[in-house]
Amino acid sequence: MFHHVKSLQFNARVSRPDPRFANLLLEQFGGENGELAAAMQYFTQAFGAKVPHPDKYDMLMDIATEEFSHLEIVGATIQMLLKGVNGELKDAAEQSEIMVAMNGKAEKESVIHAALSANPQFPIITGGGPTPRNSQGIPWCASYINSNGDLTVDLRTNLASESRAKLVYEHLMKFTDDPYIHETLSFLMTREVTHYKMFEAALNSIQPNFPPGVLAADPRYLQNVYNLSEGSVRGPWNEGEIKGMGKDFVYIEKPLEQVQETQGQTKLADDFSKELKDTEKLDKEMSAVKSAEVKDAEPRGVAQWSTY
Repeated sequence: MFHHVKSLQFNARVSRPDPRFANLLLEQFGGENGELAAAMQYFTQAFGAKVPHPDKYDMLMDIATEEFSHLEIVGATIQMLLKGVNGELKDAAEQSEIMVAMNGKAEKESVIHAALSANPQFPIITGGGPTPRNSQGIPWCASYINSNGDLTVDLRTNLASESRAKLVYEHLMKFTDDPYIHETLSFLMTREVTHYKMFEAALNSIQPNFPPGVLAADPRYLQNVYNLSEGSVRGPWNEGEIKGMGKDFVYIEKPLEQVQETQGQTKLADDFSKELKDTEKLDKEMSAVKSAEVKDAEPRGVAQWSTY
């Protein structure tokens, strides 16, 4: 159940109209890293978390709802940046400004001309308001959403989503000198950091959470890292211990030779028989744990989402 309160979470303000920046800000309204995408992503992920992780369901719904609040802040800011456009359009029957602007003869100071130059959809399609499209006019798409049904995977996805959104706000702040807009963008950017840390803490509270899913990694191929470019560059990503796994990376300097010698990894020097048995045992244990996690939490009898 949603209840709309007609007050913004942050009091968005603008000093003056700026259709060009309004167009850039559409990235955070209907873009792939924007607030609508984040809200729908967390909202969608929450359903699968309800039974096995009711506490994480609560967190995801809270953050999803806050992202809708942020969408409202961004939309309100875009609307204020387009101040004047809507009114001029309503007066179009008595004026020739729009036709003049379309002919390219309008003064640069014309609000309509500025809106038309920034995004033709502002005066032609949306009537001087925001719409769920990005700054290039591409409609918002559900393919922006990632929801994989494994909470540890979803939470890692969310860490990346919050990181990207923060970066977009940083970039946006470079293209406006309006101090009020800077305050709004700073608030929104900072909330991305807060959400990142919330998702990080939630992920760490789920143990075990690696590797994602149920099945363990195949020990025959886990440790190999291949030199697949000219020259050799070594670092903690291809040498030393694989963090948290008690194994070391094995650097394959000449992968073509290794593939040929092992007949495409099918004839290995070590058959890894013990490791494979351990992995098979672990797979069965994890399957039982993950299955029970859901089954034990399922209510008996009639399924009911809420209790009143």
